[in-house]
Amino acid sequence: MSNRLADESSLYLQQHANDLVDWWPWCDEALQQARTDGKPILLSIGYSACHWCHVMAEESFKDEETATLMNRLFINIKVDREERPDLDQIYQAAHMLLAHRPGGWPLTLALTPEGIPFFAGTYFPKASSGGLPAFADILQHLAQLYAQQQDKLVGMAPVLLKALSQSLALPAESSDTDDQTIIQTCLSNLLISHDRRFGGFYGAPKFPHPAELALLARAADNLRHTEAEAALLLSLRSMANGGLYDHLGGGFARYCIDECWMLPHFEKMLGDNGLLLHLYASAWASSHDELFRRVVEQTAAWLLREMHNPEGGFHASVDADSEGHEGHYYLWDTHEVERLLHAEQLALVQAHYGLDRPPNFERRLWHLHVSRPLDEVAHALAIPSHTARMHIDTARTKLLAAREKRPAPQHDHKVLTGCNAFVIQGLAHAAVLMEQHEWLQAAQHGMDFLRNNLWHEGRLLTAWNDGRSQIRAYLDDHVALIQACLTLLTAEFRPQDLQFAITLAEHVLEHFQDAENGGFFFTADDERAPLVRFKPWHDAASPSGNGLAAQSLIRLGHLTGETRFLDAAKRTLDAFRPQMQTHPHSASSLVLALDDWLNPPETVLISGTNAEACKHWLRNLLKLPGHTRRMMLIIPTGKVSGLPASIQSALQMEVSAQVCKNHQCLPTFTQLASLIETLEKPFNDQGI
Repeated sequence: MSNRLADESSLYLQQHANDLVDWWPWCDEALQQARTDGKPILLSIGYSACHWCHVMAEESFKDEETATLMNRLFINIKVDREERPDLDQIYQAAHMLLAHRPGGWPLTLALTPEGIPFFAGTYFPKASSGGLPAFADILQHLAQLYAQQQDKLVGMAPVLLKALSQSLALPAESSDTDDQTIIQTCLSNLLISHDRRFGGFYGAPKFPHPAELALLARAADNLRHTEAEAALLLSLRSMANGGLYDHLGGGFARYCIDECWMLPHFEKMLGDNGLLLHLYASAWASSHDELFRRVVEQTAAWLLREMHNPEGGFHASVDADSEGHEGHYYLWDTHEVERLLHAEQLALVQAHYGLDRPPNFERRLWHLHVSRPLDEVAHALAIPSHTARMHIDTARTKLLAAREKRPAPQHDHKVLTGCNAFVIQGLAHAAVLMEQHEWLQAAQHGMDFLRNNLWHEGRLLTAWNDGRSQIRAYLDDHVALIQACLTLLTAEFRPQDLQFAITLAEHVLEHFQDAENGGFFFTADDERAPLVRFKPWHDAASPSGNGLAAQSLIRLGHLTGETRFLDAAKRTLDAFRPQMQTHPHSASSLVLALDDWLNPPETVLISGTNAEACKHWLRNLLKLPGHTRRMMLIIPTGKVSGLPASIQSALQMEVSAQVCKNHQCLPTFTQLASLIETLEKPFNDQGI
């Protein structure tokens, strides 16, 4: 017998359709049922690739005794955090308030019928272990608490809602700190928190933190900041050499449980890989490190091979588990490797990937990570470096083919708008830098898919699965998609991408903007926000919605000449200046936008009748310092709708360029050498 989740589009909810728990999806009917029955709500939030979500489901939600208790004492609601990030962010904040520590998944809360939390935790075992109480004991205690102190819990609701609103907003008064000092303080804090031995930030567990890495990349590119560059390159190399990276199939796991990037939590998330693809492509362009090139090529290949659906979108995630065990798909024993490889390949693989050392997973299996550099191993074995690379590549192919015969972890096939936007941006950016037209085509098809399937009757939707999409998109979806449009325009100018970016920006201003106080709300003004309507500013696994909004509106405003976009970006930066002053390490994406505001991006428009010559110019400009600050586009000759008259290119010569800044343009360039000479000068010497 299935429960109410059987007809939901979410894979995560479908995974729980045959639980013994009488689950409800989040809906008004469930809340009303709690009021009618006089029961509290047991809310469980997770996602399909989550290992500990699976563990709790097997231990408790499929257990007859526990499920019976849940059904008798609670109205039980299951939420997919990827489809309802509005609920997840609010109840994660509630967990911090109630439990005084960060949350995670599965997130477990007890709510009043009005949705007000009075208890929050994460994973609970069926039987007491590891200092955690048994889940059944928790359930009975919470039901008794609600029955005996219901009036008190309801009376505390206004206090909790106020505290929740304050925790999400972190209101503070601005100090006299000037904007340039805010930027330098943020950069200094990142360098202080950077792990000088293993790369990354803070200790275990260790996440990639792409927003922070993007700020280091900006400093390394524009300021020639050697310490920022060293920190960035160490982090990128450590992640690529560690177990966070899939050395056989490409792509990155979500995070590592240790400080040295050896053992990951094995799930692969789409958004993480899109953001990291962009960073590694830029790092390759500036350093020409062969490691970064391989990471970009292998990750792009994985995205197109495993994550790309026939319609053009990209799947949300790959599960951490297979055959009921975490990481089972990715782990090796030495006997299997010995059977697959000949002696010379085996010797290289064992030394390079750490198979000649004690097992690093549960003391019995190996997860591949670079233990010793390949050149060092080749030298020790007296093998030429190029021969060693050839043997390693052949061995990787053999091991991958053998791995693909194993039962694969489940893919969540839903298409998430924001995560797809990150992948589109990463593929398009890498395509330009590495001259890979297939990647650009995939990025363009992805954008076309989103525009055709998730833009419906003038509204953007957040998820699509098997032709179904019904939940309206959030701020982060819109602004990530604007950025993806702008990146696509730099790869190949398509008028529909410019118009879509403008349409999305107009929609964000109309439905998400806090016109009175500045900044943008996570939910639209005509959507009912759960508990409180908040404005996201804190970077997490992906950059914050307000950071992305300010960045994209500044760039789109300078490109189109639309001052309303620039004004909204300025109000956003003003609104979150206190957060940037008091918590700069948590607001890197906003600080990046502040840097864009203080030093407006140059727009370089290349145009001409010779398409190959235009591309040649662009490739050369991308090699210049400061390219991360510029918007460089190859546009068709003649007028283009959406661009202001001041930067229209109506030239019919073979190739030329215009350089514009602050709505002023230099005279047209017809020689690449003089254009490069001008762009290499400091901004103040250009007179624009």
